[in-house]
Amino acid sequence: METGTSINICFHGIGEPRRELEPGEERYWIHRDQFHAILDELASWPSVRISFDDGNLSDVRIGLPGLTARGLSAEFFVLAGRLGTVGSLDEGDVRELQGHGMTIGTHGMHHRSWCGMDEQTTYDELVAARDRLVEVIQQDITTAACPLGQYDRRALGELRRLGYTGVFTSDRRPARREAWLQPRFSVRRDDTPASLRAAVGASRGWPQRVRGELVGMAKRWR
Repeated sequence: METGTSINICFHGIGEPRRELEPGEERYWIHRDQFHAILDELASWPSVRISFDDGNLSDVRIGLPGLTARGLSAEFFVLAGRLGTVGSLDEGDVRELQGHGMTIGTHGMHHRSWCGMDEQTTYDELVAARDRLVEVIQQDITTAACPLGQYDRRALGELRRLGYTGVFTSDRRPARREAWLQPRFSVRRDDTPASLRAAVGASRGWPQRVRGELVGMAKRWR
């Protein structure tokens, strides 16, 4: 691991979905045994940050016990608009995560792209969603994860203006530990501990690093 870098790994759903999935979302749902095998792998990595997106019920039923059994912590990026709906976390679940020392961040309101947002959508996604979660946990929320891995220059500018101290993406490359923008590797349905190691290792190669930086730059400036 290079000095000053970390690897961000993101989980989504684990086990059997308890709600209807969005198109393409099944790609990011993994089996329970697969989750535990990958978590065992991550527990041995020297500099890793774990997160969960979407606020699925499996976060608290499977994710939380898996983390605590290994002495790990994670950040849970919750969709405010799904709170209390079938298959998703409710207010008590979010407080349970918080009570076990997990960090709560926002994933917006309605799991929609943060590219090209109009004024009302920007307010709903970046302000109202955060306010809703602050109401639940009675604590400031300072981090956000971009839904669908999509963002543009205006969204990033608004996130900075609103005082977010860290924004997490899905750009699949190592992160500079203290950077404001934090790329992550999302765990996919066909991933294993070995494939995840290989993906992270490949991302450190010079061509992949250059490509990753260019992709990130294009997103930041569109």
